[in-house]
Amino acid sequence: MTPEDAIVATADRIAALLQAGADPRTPLPGAEWTVGEAAAHLALAGKLMADIGAGEDRPYGDGTPSGLAAANRAALAVYPQRDPAVLGAEIADSARDFVAAAADCGPRKAVLTPMGPMDMATLGSYLLTHLLGHGYDIAVALRGPHMVDREVVAFTLPFMRQAMPRVVNAGAAGHHACYLLRIGPDRFAVTFADGVPTVTDTPPRRPDCTIAIDPVAFLLLALGRWTAPAVMARAKVVAWGRKPWLGLRFPMLFTAP
Repeated sequence: MTPEDAIVATADRIAALLQAGADPRTPLPGAEWTVGEAAAHLALAGKLMADIGAGEDRPYGDGTPSGLAAANRAALAVYPQRDPAVLGAEIADSARDFVAAAADCGPRKAVLTPMGPMDMATLGSYLLTHLLGHGYDIAVALRGPHMVDREVVAFTLPFMRQAMPRVVNAGAAGHHACYLLRIGPDRFAVTFADGVPTVTDTPPRRPDCTIAIDPVAFLLLALGRWTAPAVMARAKVVAWGRKPWLGLRFPMLFTAP
């Protein structure tokens, strides 16, 4: 599977859930949105990213979690479509439009996105992450199979790595520590200096804490769908090193976008 395959397959799985008689009024567990609103948001976001990939200038929020949330509310307020079948088709179509645009311009083309500048390959990772997060919510609400698995999570990591410095919260103030993350076969380091994180392929020094976490658990924790206690209860994570207790603090240093 390629990243492009993962984008299209994930969008198609979301569309299938929405087109199987979904009630748009069904609330999302733990969220303010309904299924219809989440699907409308995915349709709007898919069009936004396809347009960005095609070279259009599409400002959206200020790149912070609160700014993106405000932009999402404003966009939904002026977009009345809530029919799950219609929105499912739009989600699937926009995913294909993005993949086609990405193929035309190549993975290294620089674009400006709601989460700052990135190349097209990373924007594709962003789109996939976004589909998986909201698709998971829709699947849970509709009691259907979700589309988050180990193989597709690997394709979200380029975006997750780039986004980390943008979603640090006040809890990181003054923090100094070096973490090594082991997410399935993937590895990268996050080093905090006075609350500012730097993400690198390898640790610049001996890690204070190594965190090994199941890929699905990592994504759902990072996106705020699971909590750290839930991940630990499922035995999906282990931490060790000179300061293993920092493993508990790490997810609390970020606010899910």
